[in-house]
Amino acid sequence: MTLNLDWLISVDDHIIEPGHLWEKWLPSGFRDRAPRLVTGDDGVEAWHYEDKRITTNGLSATVGKDRSQFSPEPLGYKDMTPGCYDPLARVEDMNQAGILASLSFPTFPRFCGQIFYEAKDKDLALACVKAYNDWMIDEWSASAPGRYIPLTLIPLWDPEGAATEVRRVAARGVTAVAFSENPEPLGLPTINDPNRYWDPFFRAAEECGVVVCMHVGSSSQIPKINSNTSFMANLAWGAVRTSGTMLDWLFSGTFVRFPKLKIALSEGNIGWMPYFLERAEQVIDKQRFWVERGVDFDPNKGSAQERGDAGAQSIDYLNFDIRQTFRDHVYGCFIDDIAGVRNIDLIGEDNVMIEVDYPHSDTTWPDSMKLAADRLSGLPAETQYKVLRGNAESLFRFTPADPATLPTPAHLV
Repeated sequence: MTLNLDWLISVDDHIIEPGHLWEKWLPSGFRDRAPRLVTGDDGVEAWHYEDKRITTNGLSATVGKDRSQFSPEPLGYKDMTPGCYDPLARVEDMNQAGILASLSFPTFPRFCGQIFYEAKDKDLALACVKAYNDWMIDEWSASAPGRYIPLTLIPLWDPEGAATEVRRVAARGVTAVAFSENPEPLGLPTINDPNRYWDPFFRAAEECGVVVCMHVGSSSQIPKINSNTSFMANLAWGAVRTSGTMLDWLFSGTFVRFPKLKIALSEGNIGWMPYFLERAEQVIDKQRFWVERGVDFDPNKGSAQERGDAGAQSIDYLNFDIRQTFRDHVYGCFIDDIAGVRNIDLIGEDNVMIEVDYPHSDTTWPDSMKLAADRLSGLPAETQYKVLRGNAESLFRFTPADPATLPTPAHLV
């Protein structure tokens, strides 16, 4: 069979929400308190929600601009390309760049819906989460069948409610849900919580075959190398968040309790994965015996069990195969990562997916497929196909539109 290597599926893009979203999709009883766009005296729209006024960061909508024009200063909708907020205009941009399908994270709600978790009125917040999900399914994704993989939100403050919402959207065909890379900075329990705070949500995701997608920055923090380090250095160091997320999940015991659960590490890149997997193996090999005996490194803190180490309670370190656990559960996602692609055999060609990051400042648009073809050219065709689209289709159980029915992308003209 000849593999079509002319198109890719991006598993990480972003939506600048249209102004009508909550006014249209919220039940009528909530609409007078809905998040709404208000144009300020400066002509720039801002979202007003409870006591918050939130503008759109200019780095979130750079498509169509030269790099010299990039800035985090607030940006109005009139200064954005329509593909940022209009699904049909987005499809035209996707066609140009060879993007067959797209999965997109939110902007105003933040990457995993933190804005609603922080809200005072949780009844309204839950209604807003559900309204976003209905809009994502019935308007954004339905506008172009086969072009969008719907990504939905959960009420982070209520794991039982999160499980209910996962089951509700899964019944409508959803296979992806946003979650935090590290809930602790948000003021929420970690995935190692000894009381298993997140288990109802994880159980529902596993039962429904819904992938837990964690975008870099969904902990609402940028790690700092030290108190005086420049922003640019800290931003370049950003993958430390995703590597921490991967290791936390692998050692948490979550995959022991939920052996069919899958996670995607969005916009975290992959070049660091071979090292951390190798280092994890070394740690297990050298330290597993005393950890299994329940000995604590600091005797003043008691045993591993006494300090509530959930992972130590549920993982048999004497027989723990961390690479197999990674292969069975974890998917790395990258925009442009030469080191990662060169070492894809050390990661696993079945565990890597590509991203475009439209319309953010890191995006490869409009040269997405052209660049991807160049970066992947040294790999076998079967591996290229998996990275470009095959792994995404399999993981999200998604059938994209037939490329034969679409306009010829720019890189083939």
